[in-house]
Amino acid sequence: MKTFKNIGLLTSGGDSPGMNAAIRAIVRTATYHQVQPFGIMRGYQGMIEGEILPLQTTDVSNIIQRGGTMLKTARSKEFMTSEGMQKAYEQLMRHNIEALVLIGGDGTFRGATAFFEQYNIPAIGLPGTIDNDLNGTDFTIGFDTAVNTAVEAIDKIRDTAAAHDRLFIIEVMGRDAGYIALHSGIACGAEHVFIPEQQEILDEILHSIQDDQKRKKLTNIIVVAEGDEYGGALKLQQTIQKAMPTIESRVSILGHIQRGGSPTANDRMLASRLGHAAVEALLQGKSMMMAGMVNNEVVFTPFASCTKLQKPMPHDLMAMIHVLAK
Repeated sequence: MKTFKNIGLLTSGGDSPGMNAAIRAIVRTATYHQVQPFGIMRGYQGMIEGEILPLQTTDVSNIIQRGGTMLKTARSKEFMTSEGMQKAYEQLMRHNIEALVLIGGDGTFRGATAFFEQYNIPAIGLPGTIDNDLNGTDFTIGFDTAVNTAVEAIDKIRDTAAAHDRLFIIEVMGRDAGYIALHSGIACGAEHVFIPEQQEILDEILHSIQDDQKRKKLTNIIVVAEGDEYGGALKLQQTIQKAMPTIESRVSILGHIQRGGSPTANDRMLASRLGHAAVEALLQGKSMMMAGMVNNEVVFTPFASCTKLQKPMPHDLMAMIHVLAK
């Protein structure tokens, strides 16, 4: 077992429900091992500016159910410069911080890798992103909550779509990854799902909508990830409207509502397990690795594999959508 007197923890990049649960687990596990945890406010930018404070177990009481992150979050271009990293290192040394636990996504881990190469500060990462796009874990912290938020909204939209016999195109978050669209689309019985990872043939979709109209199935739900090839919900609506002028359609863009709210039980469990495992891993001498969950077991994946390898999309689920929509 390695011995650390002080470790720092931060949240970086986009916030996700369950980050507070992870912070709680990290603080209490570190305290259990008689290691002093320090919270770094506003991610790497806060590290540069010295916004670092010691945390006690009482500081993380009553936060497990809260969305967002008590440590705040930010993206820092300054940290990716030599000068910014030097400032960050000096602040860590000022507080005698010997290791880091980082909650974030691929940008967070790339920053940690560059920092380690220059200053040799050990770090363990936790996958904190609603996009579920990190290799090395079945699910990321916040993904389950985001999907459930989208499902609740889409269910309500389907009610009004059915009442008016309309086509609804619903845009969910996912600039580069379609996991939220795929999972929420299946869970809501969407007729079609558009994701960045798979190209959809528009003519086939139009033919399917026309076929549904002939069968008097006048309610259609299309779920589209914001980064889809057709440019999101509004541009997809324009394309469909141009090809089928008589069809009545509406667009709903769910936006940042998917990032907020109280985390689900699954996200609280995932965050707690990974936060606990991250501190244990540091004490065991692990570094430059992300703690993830694969087949309900905690595993550790090097940062390079998390950021350079694209997480495979389960294309069988896309095929299933077309079968179940008939």
